[in-house]
Amino acid sequence: MIRLDAVSYRPGPVGGPGLRRYAGPWSLWGLAVSVVITGEFAGWNTGLLEGGFGGMLVATLLMSVMYVAISLSLAELSAAMPHSGAAYAFTRIAFGPTLGCAAGIAQVVEFTLAAAAVAVGLGGYVRTLALQAGLDLPNVVWWAVLYAVFIGLNVHGVVTLFRLAIGLAVVALLALVGFWVRAVPHFDLALALDILPAAGGSTWLPNGLVGIAWAVPFAVWFYLSIEAVALAAEETRDPARAIPRGFAWGIATLVAAALPTFILNSGVPPGATIIGQADEPLLVALAALQGDRPRPILLAIIGIAGQAASFHAMIYAYGRSIHALARAGYLPDALARLHPTRRTPHVALIAGGVLGFAVAVAGDLLPEALGLEALLIAMAVLAAVVSYILQMLAFLQLRRAQPDMARPYRSPFGATGAMTALVIALAAVVLMLFDSRLLPGFAGCAAVAGAGLAYYAFHARHRLRHSPEEDAALALGEGRKTRA
Repeated sequence: MIRLDAVSYRPGPVGGPGLRRYAGPWSLWGLAVSVVITGEFAGWNTGLLEGGFGGMLVATLLMSVMYVAISLSLAELSAAMPHSGAAYAFTRIAFGPTLGCAAGIAQVVEFTLAAAAVAVGLGGYVRTLALQAGLDLPNVVWWAVLYAVFIGLNVHGVVTLFRLAIGLAVVALLALVGFWVRAVPHFDLALALDILPAAGGSTWLPNGLVGIAWAVPFAVWFYLSIEAVALAAEETRDPARAIPRGFAWGIATLVAAALPTFILNSGVPPGATIIGQADEPLLVALAALQGDRPRPILLAIIGIAGQAASFHAMIYAYGRSIHALARAGYLPDALARLHPTRRTPHVALIAGGVLGFAVAVAGDLLPEALGLEALLIAMAVLAAVVSYILQMLAFLQLRRAQPDMARPYRSPFGATGAMTALVIALAAVVLMLFDSRLLPGFAGCAAVAGAGLAYYAFHARHRLRHSPEEDAALALGEGRKTRA
């Protein structure tokens, strides 16, 4: 029987200077908002068809509770263990290398495929603008151009990266505020309740109480990926202070954005039934509110605002996730290399982009009925929720096993908050697995994760390297069962 946690280390870490420290609380706020903000524009609205306005409202409130608890729990873990591995780091330190690897792979899958899903949507908007100028190129060309541009911006350095994240977050939020101002005079609760009830349902809960449960996975999109803030720990000047503030300010902004966006977008023309079926619900509502006035360019620019912000931040997130795993030996060493002058993980950024682009292109060959974006989203959401489960378990384990660990910040909700988030995340996984429409995405997610775990089981665990995450685990006594 193979003991997967029986690991061995090669001498020395991957050489060269480390990541550059730059970020402060506002930089982390910009990262938190920008990586999530595309979920305010689209992705959540199918929950209206599943749960109705009332069911989606309850589901959104549940997800708000879960993500507040997750954000503050991760703020505690990141302040105590400021390593760029995030999910991998916390789970590795709490439970050992095998589960640490699993959490890290889930995190890589989440951000790589979420970036691919956003690239598909963003490419559609860019193509709309290009067509207005008479330039007609295939979607895959625009995907490639977008990856090249935003990977280049990420490689350029953290100063550019965080400044752009703040700028894009502000622009996207202003677009939402503009929508709210435009929508408020036209809000009609009857439009939000226009989904026909099934047998035993009501106008508020057209599918009954079970509709609340089915709406939960879609409400995830209002907050998915805020955990990217934890990946910036090694690029933060004062992580013990800045990371908790970045998480707190970020989740507060997103909660304040999610609720009015959901309520107003559901209750303006053309109504919740059409909004629930739309690929771009906010733009469909804006188009209805604009009437016959010219709108294609304006709507494309508004759509680009949210998509570009999240695409930029998701590229950052998968780059740091891959880099952290590679420098510890869980992935090939080449992926850990930093740019000699910019000190950014350029190889990891490019490799993740190639993987995401390849998945998008392959998915584009599938029958149109499967829905490319839906497929990528399903894979990313499942991977994210699995990583949440492992991280909340790590939080609880470290609170129990390491009560004396230095914790510069402590979540005000403590173990109760982490347990609440864990229960909701487990329920979300179960509900998603019972949705047959998402099974192709889950199969793809399992295949990618399985390949990563197989690489660890048969190769990487014999060739790990010392890294901040590995050394922290060894310092806490976990390393007694390993061979240095």
